[in-house]
Amino acid sequence: MRTARLTRPIVLAAATAAAAACIAPAGAGAAVQHVVQPGETLWTIAAANNLTTRTVAAYNGIPETANVVLGSTITVPTTAEGAAKLQEAGLVAAPAATSPTAGAAPRPMGGYTVRQGDTLSGLAAGSGVSVAQMAAMNGLSPDARIVEGTVLKLPTGAPQPAAAATPAPAKKVVPAAAPAPTATRVGAHDVQHIAQAAGVSPSLAAAIGWQESGFNNAAVSSANARGVMQVMPGTWDWVQRNLAGRRLDPNSATDNVNAGVLYLKHLLQQTGGDENTAIAGYYQGLGAVRSRGLFEDTKRYVQNVQALRSRFGG
Repeated sequence: MRTARLTRPIVLAAATAAAAACIAPAGAGAAVQHVVQPGETLWTIAAANNLTTRTVAAYNGIPETANVVLGSTITVPTTAEGAAKLQEAGLVAAPAATSPTAGAAPRPMGGYTVRQGDTLSGLAAGSGVSVAQMAAMNGLSPDARIVEGTVLKLPTGAPQPAAAATPAPAKKVVPAAAPAPTATRVGAHDVQHIAQAAGVSPSLAAAIGWQESGFNNAAVSSANARGVMQVMPGTWDWVQRNLAGRRLDPNSATDNVNAGVLYLKHLLQQTGGDENTAIAGYYQGLGAVRSRGLFEDTKRYVQNVQALRSRFGG
């Protein structure tokens, strides 16, 4: 098990309110800008993001041995972006398409982008839940008017609305709800430290965090999940009321991890420590796992997370 120690999160120097509304695909995130701090090297920046020095160097078009300058800006890519750059530069071979450890993150369950004419009540009725339930899940008021392009979570297993067959709006809208996506990255050690303090396997929590967002707190999925641990607004509210024991900061990447880890711990308790079922519950929802069994995407998600654990010392 990798030693758990708290490291300083890598934070964008020029975070703006507009950045909070950016959509980043779950499990992939997006490259972020990092301003070099005192004592940092290319190696420490890469290590904090679970990347190799070669990957960060190639992505920035500099030699692996380059000395980074205090105050300069380095672009930190996601794993997928870094791998693509290494392949483009001829530094590594393209991975085999059938590689079991290179599986892409399954699409978020229940993700839907609002089309013109959609209403919260109509979507709730089509999903077989009340307006209040649909609103709570997404951090909305029951009488909220949803606008075209809003990303929402529909109940797991609910049929897609008929409008889903039409092209989704190009502009995505993230509902104003906690937790807020902020332009912040954390390192694996941050997630592992929080998990260890909560009595959760550090490697398991880190693997889920990486699978969900690449440790990118700006990530917002097509199902309205946010931050490092891709916490839904409804889940955030439930964790705050039932598990947290203190006020969680909705703008904090660290507290996004705290919320995700507390929820993961709850799932492990509910499943008697069965890690695979808890992982499945984190993705599909434990109620749906118990009533419907594991969907194929859920099986792939569990396999991906378990495969990632060795990367984080477990």
